[in-house]
Amino acid sequence: MSQPVAEYKRDLSTRHINMIAIGGAIGVGLFLGSGKALHQVGPGLILIYAIAGVMIFFVMRALGELLMYRPVSGSFAEYAGEFVGPWARFATGWGYWLVWIVTGMAEITAVGEYFQFWFPEVPQWIPALGALIVLSGVNLIAVKLFGEFEFWFALIKVLAIVGLIVLAALILVFGFSNVGDTASLSNIWSQGGWFPNGTASSLLAFQIVMFAFVGVEMVGQTASESADPQKVLPRAINSVMLRILIFYVGALVALTALVPWHQFPASGSPFVHAFTLIGIPAAAGVINFVVTTAALSSCNSGIYSTGRMLRTLSEDGQAPRRFGQLSGRAVPARAIGVTFCAMLVGVALNYLAPEEAFSYITSASTAGAIFTWGMILIAHLGYRRKVSRGELPEGRFRMPLAPYSNYVVLAFLAFVVVLLAFDAETRIALYITPVLAIAIVVGYLASRKNEPARV
Repeated sequence: MSQPVAEYKRDLSTRHINMIAIGGAIGVGLFLGSGKALHQVGPGLILIYAIAGVMIFFVMRALGELLMYRPVSGSFAEYAGEFVGPWARFATGWGYWLVWIVTGMAEITAVGEYFQFWFPEVPQWIPALGALIVLSGVNLIAVKLFGEFEFWFALIKVLAIVGLIVLAALILVFGFSNVGDTASLSNIWSQGGWFPNGTASSLLAFQIVMFAFVGVEMVGQTASESADPQKVLPRAINSVMLRILIFYVGALVALTALVPWHQFPASGSPFVHAFTLIGIPAAAGVINFVVTTAALSSCNSGIYSTGRMLRTLSEDGQAPRRFGQLSGRAVPARAIGVTFCAMLVGVALNYLAPEEAFSYITSASTAGAIFTWGMILIAHLGYRRKVSRGELPEGRFRMPLAPYSNYVVLAFLAFVVVLLAFDAETRIALYITPVLAIAIVVGYLASRKNEPARV
């Protein structure tokens, strides 16, 4: 039997980190959620994704500067603790753990739903449970195996989007396929303008768009297991803006150029609709496979992130000590086991309420992610203040336009939270968040006696 070890292994290579960063920026929200948003907003959704992408880029640059200062596994929770206070470490760590538990539940629910496309007679809780068991096993074996799974999951998503963009370009140039006669770049602005349903109602799409970006910050969790973090992480973070332009803005430009925006259904995948109209056989099956792998990728990332975050909290005395032990394979096996048990609640919901499961367990994800992004920006402000006082050395990977960019992005995130109140489907997040906040405060007060002394 292998003996426990004290440190992580640096087994994530450059290609692993790059694909983890790409995979974190492409979620199920693009393949499915963009259909509802496109129907609600129109072509202006392209601009909304671009604006949100710029804000996320600044969040990632703030995280990148902190990572170059001190690359640690706890990442933003550790920085919140150092530059804001112990309460911020606890709130950020446990808040992020809850975000990924909820997101993981949602994703295994999605796997169960997508699996019924091929096997409608199979209850959706069975594939949901199977996915959770397999992915937990992958994370328990070795971090390198996790990296391999994420590499291939991300590659499938990338190929699907690049395939759409290339196909759209060929159709626009050569005019073949069933939509060849009507496809045109002018479809983007000639079907009622950029915001045919009005600017005010279109603003509500920001909350849908921001949910699509949940997970982009996960690259920070890989710092202590990257083979060369000082070289790989800045490159991966700098490419966030380019990835958003290609995979989100590029995909939406391709979709709305091929098919006028008002022809997309409010439900279902716009990718399936576009490929079907083009005349590609088995389009629904192909896209269903892609979104299934996207959901598996997100759940895989969630198990990875929560395990590392729970171990960090344990080391800081803000979670039970036994959760901090690494196995002989240098993975936080006990923390991953806790994550597995928590995500079993999602399987139970799939058994008890399969129709409502997805909406039940996604209500707080966006609010939790916004809190995490906001804490990254606030911790970065604390770091910059110490640098300006000469207490810490100046880094080479600086966030552009700081501190003004911090304040602009924080205001934008607050604006998105306000928007949650104007949609009945997302308003429940505002009801749940205070309850979670109270639970975190109570947990922090209870944990203070276990915190180790810090020098």
